[in-house]
Amino acid sequence: MQFEGIYTPIVTPYTDDFELNETALAATVEFLISSGVNGIIVAGTTGEYYAQSMEERFALMEQIKGLIAGRVPLIAGTGAMRTEESIAYATRARNLGADALLVATPPYAYPTGREIALHALAIDRAANLPVMLYNYPGRMSVNMDEETLDRLGRSPNFCAIKESSGDPNRLHMLARDYPHIALSCGMDDQALEFFAWGARSWVCAGSNFAPEAHIALYQACAVEGDFTKGRAIMSAMLPLMRVLEQGGKFIQCIKYGLTLRGIDAGPPRRPLYPLNKDDKRELAQVIRTMNTAISNITGNAI
Repeated sequence: MQFEGIYTPIVTPYTDDFELNETALAATVEFLISSGVNGIIVAGTTGEYYAQSMEERFALMEQIKGLIAGRVPLIAGTGAMRTEESIAYATRARNLGADALLVATPPYAYPTGREIALHALAIDRAANLPVMLYNYPGRMSVNMDEETLDRLGRSPNFCAIKESSGDPNRLHMLARDYPHIALSCGMDDQALEFFAWGARSWVCAGSNFAPEAHIALYQACAVEGDFTKGRAIMSAMLPLMRVLEQGGKFIQCIKYGLTLRGIDAGPPRRPLYPLNKDDKRELAQVIRTMNTAISNITGNAI
């Protein structure tokens, strides 16, 4: 599978009593597809998979697969603390007809590079689907190191990596030494650098509510190769990225951003709490300013 374009790790909209808001979920899927995203990821961090039971994750996977109805690829996250649980998510995804898997490092356990590879290979043997690896040491505390990547070279299914370390040296190493594993941007404020080093996809939570801006940057850099235009768009997006990444309220911001688009994404599940009034006001202003600037650059209204 060739991962190209914008892939949205979809939020899970909740009602005020933290139950799935099916109407909002359906509206979100339609909004993303009509806006032109290239794929949807279920059970990413942005979808709050860590706060859901196995049964809820199975049901959500099935529901989103039905809502997409084959119009864009569905990538299913397999994140879990135990390999056996990750295998269960992967096999259910395969049985539902998912197009690919997102395979992260198991959290908290601090596995070695060899153990991370064995975890991913066990999932691969069980599901036999294309895999986008997910390297996120900020949450998982360990990197998918060279030993991991070398061992995973045994299977052609490991065809991409969402790199979210924020380390430019990792980006250079992956581009130079592992060209058979396609780079996918997983660090939003480094998107320009990823595209310069050949990334052809971007897994971006902000595309839940601002798909036009993310698509504009991808189009300028990855499609047109116009990095002058790309730098201008990136400059317009950086204030939003700072709000998302530096405030410690990432998921809350994504959900409220979608609410500003007319789809009530509801609160996050606890222990997280919604944004306060000041945070909401700041986010809304940053989004308005960004949209105006990008519209002036591209000539397309947002």
